[in-house]
Amino acid sequence: MLLAPIESLEKTLERLPGFGRRSALRAALALVREPARLSEPLERALATARSEVCACSRCGGFTVAGSDPCDMCCDPRRDTSSLCIVEDAADIISLEATGAFRGRYHALGGKLSPSHRMGPEQLRLGALADRVRREGFREVLLALSTDMDGDATALYVAELLRGTCAKVTRLAFGLPADSGIAYSDPLTLRRAIQGRQDV
Repeated sequence: MLLAPIESLEKTLERLPGFGRRSALRAALALVREPARLSEPLERALATARSEVCACSRCGGFTVAGSDPCDMCCDPRRDTSSLCIVEDAADIISLEATGAFRGRYHALGGKLSPSHRMGPEQLRLGALADRVRREGFREVLLALSTDMDGDATALYVAELLRGTCAKVTRLAFGLPADSGIAYSDPLTLRRAIQGRQDV
């Protein structure tokens, strides 16, 4: 039987992405067992992140207080002709890790989802339209999820940007790396066939 404070810590950790019940319990016990090595540095790091990390007013990505717009938005070496639209600021970090995109970013802050009460007014769509017109991007790349809400958001953004000089593209769909056809779902296979390339 768990003590109430440990159980409370476990339940809190379980809300984090990637934590199941067992991993949350292991983490909670480690934090309680080694406070000087784990709990205290974690508390300091969380307090610092809470007070210093904020959203960039231009792209919606992460930045630190006092550095707005963010370093990426101010970097003169980035391609100013292309803009990548993502759902969340964390997606920028994932895309940057690939090294494949060197343009600018714009985080919407979510995706259109009636079931989650996310309409156009809850997203950074007005700022997106203004930015595309003001900064004159030639290509807007939609790096949105491939579920129904992501597809609806992509269609909405494409329509919103119709009439601008920007060409709207979307990430290619297909088989994941190191995966076999037998393990792919029909929708992924259909998109892979439709998006086939010359060899």
